[in-house]
Amino acid sequence: MIQLYSASTCPWSHRCRFMLSEKGLEFELHDVDLREPPEDLGLLNPLNEVPVLIDDDLVLSESHIIMEYLDERCPPPKLMPEDPAARARARHFLFGFERELFGGVRVLEGRSDATSSAEARETARSQIREGLTTLGAVFSRNTFVLGDELSMLDLAIAPLLWRLDHYRIDLSTRAPVLAYAERIFARSAFLSSLTRAEKEMRR
Repeated sequence: MIQLYSASTCPWSHRCRFMLSEKGLEFELHDVDLREPPEDLGLLNPLNEVPVLIDDDLVLSESHIIMEYLDERCPPPKLMPEDPAARARARHFLFGFERELFGGVRVLEGRSDATSSAEARETARSQIREGLTTLGAVFSRNTFVLGDELSMLDLAIAPLLWRLDHYRIDLSTRAPVLAYAERIFARSAFLSSLTRAEKEMRR
């Protein structure tokens, strides 16, 4: 059985839990306290970071790698485009998410090499706010990021959208983004991917 080492509030772990749920896969979840990581995590990933996925003899870290592996390993529907050019564009989008949005998330989560001063956190919030505002035009045209079908891009960005209030990022005037977020949050796979701590973020 697939095993996933995950932290209950980690947005990168959340992506992988969402993917596993969306694919309907059974898996064994190892809930990790990153303040006191278990010894076996360090053996699996010398950085002592989650997520880490184990499938038989295969050990993977980094959420994008894990998600692409699961998409290719599992039966359709695929969450990455079949066409090579479209798949390359999707990966370019994912790269932009990681650089422009989740770079700020790393600061807010204290997982960045950059300073975590109040000024740095506010800069990170502004960076995320501006990035999501730019994406607003996409969300107003499409049901999902790439069109009418759910894709890996939606799974990648969903944990950030769920945490906007938790990160104190106000998007009250960006209705297309928030309407898109609610479409994702209504999915049964997303709801089943949430930990108790993540549910508490929006109460």
